[in-house]
This record gives sequence, C-alpha cells and structure tokens, in this order.
Amino acid sequence: MAIPRDYQGRTILANGFRPLFLLGAIQAALSILVWLPVFYGELKLSSAFAPRDWHVHEMLYGYLPAIVTGFLFTAIPNWTGRLPIRGLPLLTLVVVWLAGRMAVTLSALGPWWVALLIDASFLLLVVLAAAREIVAGRNWRNLPVVMIVGVLCAGNVAFHVEAHLRGSADYAIRIGVALIVLLLALIGGRIIPSFTRNWLVKHNPGRLPAPFGRFDMAVVLFSALCLLGWIVAPESAATGLGLAAAGVMHAARLARWAGDRTVRERLLVILHVGYAFLPLGFLINAAASFGWVVPSAGLHAWMAGAAGITTLAVMTRATLGHTGQPLTASPATQAIYLAIVVAAVTRVCAVLVPAHAEALLHVAAFAWIIAFSGFALAFGPLLLGLKLRALAVRSAGSVQPVL
Repeated sequence: MAIPRDYQGRTILANGFRPLFLLGAIQAALSILVWLPVFYGELKLSSAFAPRDWHVHEMLYGYLPAIVTGFLFTAIPNWTGRLPIRGLPLLTLVVVWLAGRMAVTLSALGPWWVALLIDASFLLLVVLAAAREIVAGRNWRNLPVVMIVGVLCAGNVAFHVEAHLRGSADYAIRIGVALIVLLLALIGGRIIPSFTRNWLVKHNPGRLPAPFGRFDMAVVLFSALCLLGWIVAPESAATGLGLAAAGVMHAARLARWAGDRTVRERLLVILHVGYAFLPLGFLINAAASFGWVVPSAGLHAWMAGAAGITTLAVMTRATLGHTGQPLTASPATQAIYLAIVVAAVTRVCAVLVPAHAEALLHVAAFAWIIAFSGFALAFGPLLLGLKLRALAVRSAGSVQPVL
C-alpha cells in the first residue's frame, strides 16, 4: 500500500497499521513489564480492576484491538478499493485508544463508568468506521469480521460492568477470548493458506495448501458453538467434549495447509506455528473442563500462543510488505519470532508445571518483553518512515517511498 502522492501529512498517520502496530507493541511490552511486580505485590496500580483483571484487560481489550484495527484498516482499502483511513481521523482513533489505556489504569481515581465510556469509545469508533467502508464498497464477504469486532466492543463494555458489579470479570474475559479465537480462525484460515500457496508456487512447487472452503467454514461454525458453551459453562463435560472435537478439527485444518513445506521461509512458518496453538488451546481447555489441568493453561495457549505469535507474525509481514521491503525474515525478525515462541511455551508450562512456575513465569515475561520491544526497535523506523526518508535523501529525490 503506497503512500498516496496527494497525502501531505505525517508518514506515521498515512496508514492505520503504522501508529497502531507501533503503539500496540510498546503497550504489550510495558504491560508485562509492569505486570510482574503487580503480580508479586511489589507495585499497586490505581485501577478499579483487580490486578488480574487489569492484566487480562490490557492484553485482551487493549493490545489486541489495536493490532486488529491496524490489520483491518490496512486490509479494508484492498477489500473495497477505497482510500485508507488516515490523517486526522486516524490520529483521533489513536488518541482515543491511548486515552482508554490511561483511563483503565487510573480508573480508581474517578467514577468507574467514566473509564468505561473512554475505553469503549475506541472499538465503537473502529466498528463504525469499518462498517461504513464495507457498506460503501459493498464488500459483504468481509462483514462478519467487522461483526465480530462489534461483539468484542460489547464484551469490553461487559468487562467493565461485570468487574464493577461482581469484583471480577470472568464471563467477559471468556467472551473476549472466544471472539479473538474466532477472529484468528477466520482470518488465519484465509491468509495462511493464501500466503503459503503464493510462496510455494514460486519457491517450492509441489503439494499446495487447501483453500478456504466448506470444511473450514464448518470448523469455524462448530468452534463458535463450542466456545459459546465454554463461555456459559466452562466446567461442563459436554463443553469439554466439544472443545476436544474442535481441537482435533483445527489440527486437521492446519495439516491441510502444507506448513511443513515452508520451513525455509520464517515469515511463513511462524504463521503455522502460531495457528498450532489454536488447537492446542482447545485441547487444553477441554482437559480443564474435566478438571485435569488448571484453566489458565488453555487461556495462555490461546492468548500468549495463538494471539501473541500470530499478531507479531502479521505485524512483521505487513510492515515489510507495505513499506516496500523484501518479504523475508532478517536475523532480527527471526530473533523476535524465537522470543515470542519461547514466551508462549514457557507461559503455558508455568501453569502445567507448578513446581517450576516462578522461574518459567519470569522467562515467559522476559521473552515477551524482548519480542515486542524488539519489534518496536526493529520495525519502528519503517513505521515512522525514517528509513524511507533517508533512502530518498541519499538518492537526491529519485526514489519515491512506497508502502
């Protein structure tokens, strides 16, 4: 996505992915940096949320909406053929998102509903803007993605209300997690086989991934039904059986995408690794429904694993592709991938292996911070347009920066 020649504003506001990927990565790193001392009682926040709920909220309704929005606002112009949301409207959204992070963290200093209104405004504005573009472009095929984001907005409102009334937000947490899982299943099912096919045709001819079809839609719909049961009755045997079946279906779906043939290209293989945590999360949560493991293991397989890895994979690929860089993983990018995989694996193991929980928790937090701060440092100049401007200056104006 090239910066339009008629755009005269700041490069950082030329496309939605630029500020939201950068700020989202910084927030993801800082939130975990703060979370460990909060978890051990060494630091007290001024949030009306319980410490665990603040941590979950800032990942689930803070970091992830920023990245999802950056992806949406980058994809929608391709879906609809319309100009991207940029300039002042994009700056407004960014300011609202930042205000939400501040409002949630300092929500104990004022009425709880003020934090709700400020925080919920971001996703509401995103849904309205995205729906307007989808409708104007008559791109009905992608409307379900916007609908899921709309329900995520409602889940954020429910989070604030439930935390205020009950002291914790267990139902709203499961609602948000379920919606993120569905988004990963829906979007991942389209981009992973598509990117894989394009690369294999050029670099490794042979077996190709199965395209999105009826089986994929059946998996997504069945998963939605199982996740609904998990939201309402996570400890039910019927829920456990459904989650286990969904896990097997997602594993079969992943096996159809020829990920084993992409090992040479780290930008691709990391997408398959991230998606592998989706069936793993279903299976672990199925075991939790029967009381065999602690539920948070499955939650972290989905969130630290599937969501954390996949979002970083998409952020790195989209930034490279839309800033005119070669679509290949540099050593720095591969180090980021290694760090996020280590973070995901050790965070799940910290729950499953309680004897080493403290050490594993510290490793997971350190690796997570390295992954996201590494992204901000390595990709920040591209997102800000600094490297492109330097290239243009060296070429005496002969090179046009292309996104």
